[in-house]
Amino acid sequence: MANSPNLSHYLTFRTTKTNLYFLAITTALCSAFYLIGIWHHGGPTAGISVTSAVSCSLAPKNYTTQFPEPLDFATHHPATLSPEASVKHTPPCNPSYSEYTPCEDPGRSLKFERDRLIYRERHCPGKNEVLKCRIPAPYGYRSPFRWPESRDSVWYANVPHKHLTVEKAVQNWVRFEGDRFRFPGGGTMFPRGADVYINEIGKLINLRDGSIRTAIDTGCGVASWGGYLLSRNIIAMSFAPRDTHEAQVQFALERGIPALIGVIASKRLPYPSRAFDMAHCSRCLIPWGLYDGQYLIEVDRILRPGGYWILSGPPINWENRWKGWDRTPEDLKAEQNVIESIAKSLCWKKVVQKGELAIWQKPTNHVHCKINRKVFKKPQFCQGQDPDAAWYTKLDTCLTPLPEVSDIKEIAGGGPLAKWPERLTAVPPRIISGNIKGITPEIFENDTNLWKKRVLHYKDLDYQLAESGRYRNLLDMNSHLGGFAAALVDDPVWVMNVVPVEAQVNTLGVVYERGLIGTYQNWCEAMSTYPRTYDFIHADSIFTLYKDRCEMEDILLEMDRILRPQGSVIIRDDVDILVNAKSIVDGLEWESRMVDNEGGPHVREKLLIAVKKYWTSPLNQQGSSNTDS
Repeated sequence: MANSPNLSHYLTFRTTKTNLYFLAITTALCSAFYLIGIWHHGGPTAGISVTSAVSCSLAPKNYTTQFPEPLDFATHHPATLSPEASVKHTPPCNPSYSEYTPCEDPGRSLKFERDRLIYRERHCPGKNEVLKCRIPAPYGYRSPFRWPESRDSVWYANVPHKHLTVEKAVQNWVRFEGDRFRFPGGGTMFPRGADVYINEIGKLINLRDGSIRTAIDTGCGVASWGGYLLSRNIIAMSFAPRDTHEAQVQFALERGIPALIGVIASKRLPYPSRAFDMAHCSRCLIPWGLYDGQYLIEVDRILRPGGYWILSGPPINWENRWKGWDRTPEDLKAEQNVIESIAKSLCWKKVVQKGELAIWQKPTNHVHCKINRKVFKKPQFCQGQDPDAAWYTKLDTCLTPLPEVSDIKEIAGGGPLAKWPERLTAVPPRIISGNIKGITPEIFENDTNLWKKRVLHYKDLDYQLAESGRYRNLLDMNSHLGGFAAALVDDPVWVMNVVPVEAQVNTLGVVYERGLIGTYQNWCEAMSTYPRTYDFIHADSIFTLYKDRCEMEDILLEMDRILRPQGSVIIRDDVDILVNAKSIVDGLEWESRMVDNEGGPHVREKLLIAVKKYWTSPLNQQGSSNTDS
């Protein structure tokens, strides 16, 4: 019993020693197997790179998980690991290009015919002439005034041209005051202001009940007519050429009024048939009576059944105004007689002539018009042509037939259209009639609801889009059914809905039947607008559509040209395409990030959100051709 404590101490020490030996051997074996594993998978440097590649960032990542058969865990988007390696920085252009319009370049236009103003039409640069640089804003450029203040005020630094303040001073187009231009709302035929002028029109036809929603202003000046129609829930597409009236369309866009550079010359206007409820010409200098009436025939094509054409200025009321117009009474009377004759041959009804306003109305169908072709030999009805084809399409001397009707009182094309605002969500007649391939009423309604969801997601991602009044001019580069624009109808914005000419289905007619506006465009070419037109650009599947058609870089450079400083872009496309787009966008010095769309991380389609940084021409390098003294 006396030896018992010593024995216990001995056994405890023996056990502890055994455990230490066992732990040491286990540690040695684990270390050995670990080092062998590292060596087997690429040597000691592989172990170091794996360790260093682990990110400590707590920011959420957006990964797309795919499970094809068989499972493939290889890296498919290596560019995302080191995007800087593929960034090519795009240099700024010379400051003299700050108002560059590639397809309406004044220098290039001089190479083309002056007859019928063909030289004012679109003439785009060849592939080797396309600029590969970023168009600068003029020195001192500022964010435009917010709507509705922008309708009446524009910063001088943004459009540094005083020419119109002198040339149109008596007509109240625009005034220069300190650091800004003021727009009293006047026009050539409405020096008392567009509001008073529109009220006079409103006494002759109903502008208030929602039946007139879309309008077109031919030869718009600074677009005051369109600007003041907006308060009446009428949206006008205004256009004018880039001509001696320096910057007229540019002023319109800075004011937050829809407009494009354009001219009616030898080609159709870039709009579908039956698009507008009302067309307007206020001393627009278009020779309506020439060329077998082709220009009025074109107006007829784009007017809806029952739509109105409004003409003010020469030759209307020539009996009392001929002296001020510096023309003979005989000349003016002959011009009006020709216009009246063409209008009758188109089966238009003259609604009223009061003072210097004359209004005609297009028939609601062509039942009677087809009968009276025995009286009017010209124009005959067009045969076999697409009435909606309008991209470099030559003007016709034939009359575009309205869709057939079964009754003389029926409105052609499935009318009458719902009045605004119900028109926005009502199923368009083109879809009801089955004229839009693959689009049913159910698909239309689902698309409308889908875009409401998508736009809410966009506003969560882009605080500037969510901020009411921050943006005014928006562009949808691939609008399809106009769902994006429809989802923003309650915001103080307007959207230019573009249907690419390469789209599988021509849906621009549907866009107009919803009471929205838009145009055709080939995005391999520049748009007919000035630099810095849009606050926000939406591009849904554009690069998928134009893959192998033209360079992604050229499309993004065009987006950069027409986007305002600090404006933003949302590009929606396949993740592989967006990886390439991001490298170009970073080279444009936009701030960008890729995120999941509203479908979550397991969808290949992602969003690339970018903001164009603010930058301008340096003061000492301001292009002399861009300013007026």
